Amino acid sequence: MKTSRIPTHKINELILNRWSPRALSEEKLSNEELMSLFEAARWAPSSYNNQPWRFIYATRDSQFWNTFVSLMGEFNQSWAKNAAALVVLVSKKTFDHNGEPSVTHSFDAGAAWENLAIEAASRNIVAHGMQGFDYEKARTELGIPEGYNVEIMIALGKLGNKEDLPEMLKEREAPSDRKTLDQIVMEGSFKSE
Repeated sequence: MKTSRIPTHKINELILNRWSPRALSEEKLSNEELMSLFEAARWAPSSYNNQPWRFIYATRDSQFWNTFVSLMGEFNQSWAKNAAALVVLVSKKTFDHNGEPSVTHSFDAGAAWENLAIEAASRNIVAHGMQGFDYEKARTELGIPEGYNVEIMIALGKLGNKEDLPEMLKEREAPSDRKTLDQIVMEGSFKSE
């Protein structure tokens, strides 16, 4: 999808045009499509190659679907219920090789999420990350043990029609811009906004 986004420096168009729509079609993703997204996530970089990410998912036709939908707040349920799959991303807080705490486990899981999101964009699949869900309920309902951090929930699916969204979301259904480089990049030391 071409957008009105204009970068200040040349970048890969796949990155520029990736965005997080909420309009989903209810169309199923094949197992091959779904596993290819997780395969892309698998190849993300991580500290000590620890690969702390774990993806727990449910497809809309599975026995687990209603549990995943129930984790979300009402706002996210209003649109994400149309996804083909819902995913909860968690990260292991310690290193496998020595059991010591990993300071970068969340960062590393974020790299895996980004790989998944870019792979999804390359396949015209929506990947929308969200924090609007009950983290503790997710831990309990999905059997996530201590030692793992619940990071985000992700809605996956094929793009739908924005006219099918609740009224409050229709106007927001467009790629957003980004802060300028001088707001996020600082040479030598931190500079306040």
